[in-house]
Amino acid sequence: MKNLIFPACAAALAFPALLAAQPAPADTAARITVGAFVDGYYGYDFARPRSHDRAFTTQAARHDEFAINLAHVEVRYAAPTVRGRLALQAGTSVQFNYAGEPDEIAGSQPNYLPLIQEATLGVQVAPSVWIDGGIMFSHIGSESWISIDNPNYTRSLPAEFSPYYETGVRATWQARSNLTAQINVVNGWQIISETNHDKGAGIRVDWLPVAPLTLSYSNYVGRDAAAATGEMDLRVLHDVSARWAADDRALLVGTVDFGSQDGANWIAGSLAGRYRLTPAVAVNGRIERLDDEDGVVAATGLDDAPGLVTNGASVGVDVTRGAAVWRTELRSLFGADGRPFPARGEDDGRANSSTLLVTSLSLRI
Repeated sequence: MKNLIFPACAAALAFPALLAAQPAPADTAARITVGAFVDGYYGYDFARPRSHDRAFTTQAARHDEFAINLAHVEVRYAAPTVRGRLALQAGTSVQFNYAGEPDEIAGSQPNYLPLIQEATLGVQVAPSVWIDGGIMFSHIGSESWISIDNPNYTRSLPAEFSPYYETGVRATWQARSNLTAQINVVNGWQIISETNHDKGAGIRVDWLPVAPLTLSYSNYVGRDAAAATGEMDLRVLHDVSARWAADDRALLVGTVDFGSQDGANWIAGSLAGRYRLTPAVAVNGRIERLDDEDGVVAATGLDDAPGLVTNGASVGVDVTRGAAVWRTELRSLFGADGRPFPARGEDDGRANSSTLLVTSLSLRI
């Protein structure tokens, strides 16, 4: 791993010299924009978990409760050679997704870093190359942290068990109009605060071979703790996705993840689609599966089935009114090994399936 990190650090140190050697054009078109997003929901889990906390999800994470999934405010700065974004966030998805962050940092100070969705600053070092650093959205996967940008309201199993965010530095190269490449050096697997003595790294490539189709590949390499055992070892993830958008009405997204750590493998896949019946009404659906038998990224806490192995399917309807979107979805995870889902009506308090009906109203300005 260190052989990978040293060249990346050397390249990062060389970029300031490269920047200084080039005359910087005047930022005559600098612009600051302010925005906000709020996503409120009510979700009913038919397994009725006693704690009201739903398992294995960050989105619609509470049962039988009116709640805020995600709310954020943002400020963006854009100029010809400089860019940045600062966004502050709150909601149940934040509480669940950032649970791996330490409660305290810098000795005994409360850790407020999870309240930062993004804090990035980027500089253009060549006509087709940008360097960005800070807390940023993950380079992995085909789904956004922000629900309104995805074909389905809930997130797929591949999305839930790969990073949503990362902290570090990245270089993005627009090699051609239809080809973008990126390299990332980060603190680790979905973490803001450093938790070990190593860094993680990964690349992303997006290619548009024909107008309706986008093919993407991303990966991650780093030393991280297994979810079921806490053992630290080298983790490798490969993510491949294809996005087909023939027109404004139809969208199809397929994703496959394959990962390994200390001899254990996991695989996750999903196929999601959306079709607009009218400009205001759309239907969507998804099928998915996760097979993480050893609990590398999805631990159940069960002795006989330490890792999550399950199937999933969902259907939904979206209604758009101006800047507001009303989304309703029925999702089921079923056929799981070892009865990993909390269930109030079962004798042992566990079930091998979990079905959710959720409705959400979101607004972005």
